[in-house]
Amino acid sequence: MQHRIVVLGAGYTGATAAGRIARRLHREDVAITLVNAEPDFVERVRMHQLASGQDLAPRPFSEMFEGTGVALKQGKVTALDVDRKTVTVAAPGTEGAGEPGEELAYDTLVYALGSGWNDQGVPGTAEHAHEIAGRPGALRLRERLAGLAAGEPVVVVGGGLTGVEAATEIAEARPDLDVALAARGGLGDWLSGKGARHLRAVFDRLGITVHEHTAVTAVEPDRVTTADGTPLPAAVTVWTTGFAVHPIAQATTLDVTGTGQIVVDRTMRSVSHPDVYAVGDAALAMGPADKPLRMSCASGVPTAWQAADAIAARLTGGKIPNVPLRYFNQCISLGRGDGLIQYVTADDRAVRAALTGRLAAFYKELICKGAAWGVAHPTLLPVRRRRVVREAVVPEGAPVRAAA
Repeated sequence: MQHRIVVLGAGYTGATAAGRIARRLHREDVAITLVNAEPDFVERVRMHQLASGQDLAPRPFSEMFEGTGVALKQGKVTALDVDRKTVTVAAPGTEGAGEPGEELAYDTLVYALGSGWNDQGVPGTAEHAHEIAGRPGALRLRERLAGLAAGEPVVVVGGGLTGVEAATEIAEARPDLDVALAARGGLGDWLSGKGARHLRAVFDRLGITVHEHTAVTAVEPDRVTTADGTPLPAAVTVWTTGFAVHPIAQATTLDVTGTGQIVVDRTMRSVSHPDVYAVGDAALAMGPADKPLRMSCASGVPTAWQAADAIAARLTGGKIPNVPLRYFNQCISLGRGDGLIQYVTADDRAVRAALTGRLAAFYKELICKGAAWGVAHPTLLPVRRRRVVREAVVPEGAPVRAAA
């Protein structure tokens, strides 16, 4: 009987995990099902480009996983019962229509439902602000920006990577708009001196107004209000203050954090349910210096590698590889012709070295294309497929080896 592996979510981490498992195990031994709400792969790191009016090449899963042994199931996950080991999936267009949905049973589950935008509970944000955490939100923002007249104000709230990329992309694509950024801290205060100086120079060149050390406490249709009561005009507000994980896990008996992330061990396996693995934004995974990994593609993909390799090892009785969970750099696009590569320590602290300008933009583009290529060619690289011999649990103290 085949071992049933169900992967929930086909973003960077879920699609990577499904493909890597398929590459390591014989097809006759496992049935791998990848569940996703959309039929195409979404390059989430490019949503600011989509919102600013650029078109992205379609990447249908039917083509990406053709011939890999991964079965695709399009639908929205509506329920998860980790005690019965079942997932309920609603077919496209039937969510909320009273349909019971299809129930999938699993032997091993990879939870990769990721995250969406987080309105932080700020009044008016859910009703009036736009987000770029996913394709639907980016397309709505794209349509709204296209309808703006010259001189109208756009306020991007959030001074992190997403906010910086969104502000610069919009300002470059629409130099006729009055673009501003509101940041709780200083602009680029997490960067090295060189990186922060370059960021400020780009913002000056693009004419972006920066409101530093500014918390937004309310959003209205035509303005945002800051903590000191100052109104900032905003025909469009773009909210980029962080992410919130998918709520399904918090409704189960899984051990989760207060924010809904699944608590996992070093192999990405749930500490409460050993047949469940969590990867990417959905997992509370520890990196160097015992610091939680931040929600990002940079840390999410290695967690998918680790989970896939651990699953394959446990099913075949092999040694569990140890995939390094560390950072090397932060890749930031600043429009299409400029960028910033901030080199960091293993635990994500900026060092002095940074790459800037067109070369940095080229570097970032290579990283984006490489990530998408890896998802689109999950079984292209040769590797020895192993047979499932037993569902062994390798002791946590057992030796580990480098991942292949």
